[in-house]
Amino acid sequence: MLKPDPPQVSHDTPIGPDVDLDVDDIRLADGTRLTSQAAGQIVEHVRRAAGRPSLTGQGEHSPQVSARIPPELLDAVERYARLVGKTVSQVVREALELLTSTNPRARR
Repeated sequence: MLKPDPPQVSHDTPIGPDVDLDVDDIRLADGTRLTSQAAGQIVEHVRRAAGRPSLTGQGEHSPQVSARIPPELLDAVERYARLVGKTVSQVVREALELLTSTNPRARR
């Protein structure tokens, strides 16, 4: 038997009344009852899983660097990234790793 498609949810989807998990019997796909504790664990898991994968380890936030560059340099980096099949972030990371690995004073 085919499973029905889940309903489409958008910003226009009406929100129903809140569910009291201590009173209402709500079941997960595997048949277990959804409790407040289980709902909290699900929310925490989704929050950790959202966004881009960590470069420093699972569940850890990767540091970010921001820099202003001329439009011509951005265009060149974007063209290069497309050419080699990488993202701009990957290209920038690799360039910084190369720059710091070839300069002995940079890795002290």
